Amino acid sequence: MLCSCTNRDNTSVFEGRDNAVTMQRRTGGDHRPTLEMVAAAAGVSRGTASRALNGGVNVSRKAMEAVERAAAELGYRPNLAARTLVLGRSESIGLVISETDERLFSDPYFARLTRGVHSELAGSGIQLVLTLAQNDQERRQLVRFAAGRHLDGVLLISHHRPDPLPLALEDAGIPVVVAGRPNGPECSTRSWWVDADNCGGARQAVEYLISKGRRNIATVAGTQDMSAGFDRLQGWKEAMRVAAGALPEDLIAFGDFSEGSGRRGAEELLARGRPIDAIFAASDLMAFGVLDTLHRRGLKVPEDIAVMGFDDMPGSERCDPPLTTVVQPIDEMGRILVRMLLQRLRGEEDAETSVIVPTGFVVRGSA
Repeated sequence: MLCSCTNRDNTSVFEGRDNAVTMQRRTGGDHRPTLEMVAAAAGVSRGTASRALNGGVNVSRKAMEAVERAAAELGYRPNLAARTLVLGRSESIGLVISETDERLFSDPYFARLTRGVHSELAGSGIQLVLTLAQNDQERRQLVRFAAGRHLDGVLLISHHRPDPLPLALEDAGIPVVVAGRPNGPECSTRSWWVDADNCGGARQAVEYLISKGRRNIATVAGTQDMSAGFDRLQGWKEAMRVAAGALPEDLIAFGDFSEGSGRRGAEELLARGRPIDAIFAASDLMAFGVLDTLHRRGLKVPEDIAVMGFDDMPGSERCDPPLTTVVQPIDEMGRILVRMLLQRLRGEEDAETSVIVPTGFVVRGSA
């Protein structure tokens, strides 16, 4: 039931609503209803209607209900550009991926992380804007777009060193939370980030292989300009130093987290002629490539060489044999990224600025 208050012109709410509806009908419904029409229909001033539709500050419950009902009846939709100017925010955040098209669409990591981000934002009223930043031109365009009040904040995925984007966004006044521990000189104490325990997970993986009697454990490491690749190699090194008393550098090959680089890495390791009884791959995709190479060479897994991956990606349980792998909670990391960014936007001073999410591992037939 609409309240029976009057506006400054002593027009009743019912008269105001009737006048607004009549005006809409006279235009044939071709024109979008305006804020003034909503105010007239609700029997309140334009300022009250604006406040009611933008959070309800200093607006009575009766006036709120009247404005909301009038807006619904008229089919009013706020002008987002004007709303952004008034509130200083766009109600949109960017999910920015700094990767090639090939890796973006071949690596399930990105789909799983995006799913976690989307599930955390569900029902929040915040728009998620997905964009790529693959070169300097796209990075500059993104900074201009965000600085133009089109984005309230940014979730930056797949950070490579050196990448000026995090600081460029921060310098433009755009809060950023990074998926992955920033590890370069372009990062600063302003960095907010979420990452898996890459070093600890890799170390536990190698320790597990050692507990199964494996001693000559090689690794196909990931990209070293990313914290995930760097930290997983560090975990392998820590475990191997304890087990061997020295670091066998000839048991290291490098890849880029792709399946093809896993094949090439395994070929490189086997070509060295060094005895190998296990291979730890820094991603499941690379582990798939390692398995393919070993099969083509006629080597049995795990009898001849055990294989272990990292991520627990879809399909890892369907390998031949099923892949033993480190479990990375990617969906949960996506949800934490959103929560941290929203805390930044709310100005919560006691919020955590960095989170390391624990890993585990699942034992299957490959090790």
